[in-house]
Amino acid sequence: MNSTQTAVANAGGTGYKNRWAQLFIGIICMAFVANLQYGWTLFVTPMDEAHHWGKAAIQLAFSIFIVTETWLVPIEGYLVDKFGPRPVVAGGAICAGLGWIIYSFASTLPMLYAGAVVSGIGAGCVYGTCVGNALKWFPDRRGLAAGLTAAGFGAGAAVTVIPIANMIQTSGYEKTLLTFGIIQGVAIFVLSMLLVKPVAPKAAVAKAGTANKKDYTTKEMLGMPIFWVLYVMFVLVASGGLMATAQLGPIATDYGLASLPVTLFGVTLPLLTMTLSIDNVANGITRPLCGFVSDKIGRENTMFIVFIGEGLSLLGLMTWGHNMYAFMVFAALIFLFWGEIFSIFPATCADIFGSKFAAGNSGTLYTAKGTAALLVPLASVFAVNGNWSRVFVAAAVITIAAGLSAKLLLGPMRKRLLAKEAGLAQQEEAQQGVAA
Repeated sequence: MNSTQTAVANAGGTGYKNRWAQLFIGIICMAFVANLQYGWTLFVTPMDEAHHWGKAAIQLAFSIFIVTETWLVPIEGYLVDKFGPRPVVAGGAICAGLGWIIYSFASTLPMLYAGAVVSGIGAGCVYGTCVGNALKWFPDRRGLAAGLTAAGFGAGAAVTVIPIANMIQTSGYEKTLLTFGIIQGVAIFVLSMLLVKPVAPKAAVAKAGTANKKDYTTKEMLGMPIFWVLYVMFVLVASGGLMATAQLGPIATDYGLASLPVTLFGVTLPLLTMTLSIDNVANGITRPLCGFVSDKIGRENTMFIVFIGEGLSLLGLMTWGHNMYAFMVFAALIFLFWGEIFSIFPATCADIFGSKFAAGNSGTLYTAKGTAALLVPLASVFAVNGNWSRVFVAAAVITIAAGLSAKLLLGPMRKRLLAKEAGLAQQEEAQQGVAA
């Protein structure tokens, strides 16, 4: 029995080769790599205090990380399709750990930026592989599977944000980066050894009633206008969310709230630490929740609701965010309405362009996150002297525009494509009948 036959046999089997077990392994991998993005904001101020590089220069490392993480995912998706998920995630584990180790020893900005490149490669290998695997294993539950996988990335940092923040205070940011870099790298490497090449059960393929009629290659996808509409929408929504993710610490500091003590459920923490913990939980919950909802009410309807909610939340943080409790509430809402893009966009991509090339196609779409990341350092520049209003308004406007585009552009284009595919399929069947 060859490897493909073995994978087919085990698609609905037992043990770690069962598709639900593979989904769980992917989720845990994502949780361990999440700190590279969602723990970053905790290190910005300590780095600036230690080296006086300036927050805008330090945040450029975050943009480099995001660009590297996202823009290399199509290549990593190709490697996954060719060699399987195990070697790609194993390589990603090494880079993820090494990147934070480089951060810990960085005494110059170029060295910091080098760490960002290595970290980005690691995160992209893990993220792109695990999301692509979920889409392939679960054609019948794409939204839910992608959402659960992305939830690991969104909520994973919620478990470690408190120990990271405490260790920065007691041992310094350098030792914290070194320690957690080693932990993350080793854990992901061990888990990568359990991954197998995905092949969905035939029953799941048959159940995927919304599946498209054709599997498009990445090259074919890039030539279709509907892909670029989806891409621009992704950029618009991701920009606002990434700004909040990377800049929440500086915003809280400029508002004079970061170190204020907050007690919740009997636990007292600095406001920024408490807010980040809540935000990461919200960021994780929304991914499977909105993925599941989009499986039921449609992708475009879900996008319309949550993208507009995101825009209103950004405006709410701008208007009432100087109140410590309002800051916590609206920050959580921003993450709640934003985090779902990492489940709903991959699911929509697989709906439109098929499952066969899902790793490469969803990875190509994921580069939109890197494009959006280019705006993060600009937010620091525009918000000179703590004036964040222009940033919030711009982010809200483009996010609401993306919500409207889901209903007015994407939905009609997808219906026309499905109708075209159905017509071509009927023509082929008719031609085959005549030939017979």
